[in-house]
Amino acid sequence: MNNLIKFCFALFVLCVSAAASAQVNIEINTPGVVALKQSMQTRHTQLAEFYASGAVGLTSDGMVALRDANAVPLAARQKVNGLVAAENQDRKALYAEIARANAHPEWEGDIRNTFAQRWIQRAQAGWWVQSGGGWSKK
Repeated sequence: MNNLIKFCFALFVLCVSAAASAQVNIEINTPGVVALKQSMQTRHTQLAEFYASGAVGLTSDGMVALRDANAVPLAARQKVNGLVAAENQDRKALYAEIARANAHPEWEGDIRNTFAQRWIQRAQAGWWVQSGGGWSKK
């Protein structure tokens, strides 16, 4: 019985080591990833003014959110809500596509976290970012 426990433990360590050594390629460029990135880049030019005004911010879970609706003129709120929804839809699809392209769909959450950290780190000065549940100006 003791040998069985040792064998199971050794097998567990081997599996954990193999999983830890596998690395995600977040720079992978499948046709789906390229299309999503292009869509997001095009939309970014429309969102930039709302990031700058503080109306839209980067969330800690890799999404964007309407942070301050009062910073958006009433006539533009529907447009901003549509941009935020479309951006979040593409972001979710991007995380899933990168995970699939790496043959590990179960990595989607880790990929999302990696992107969330990167986008917050690369946010321009003056943009709003979320951390620990609260918002702060970068």
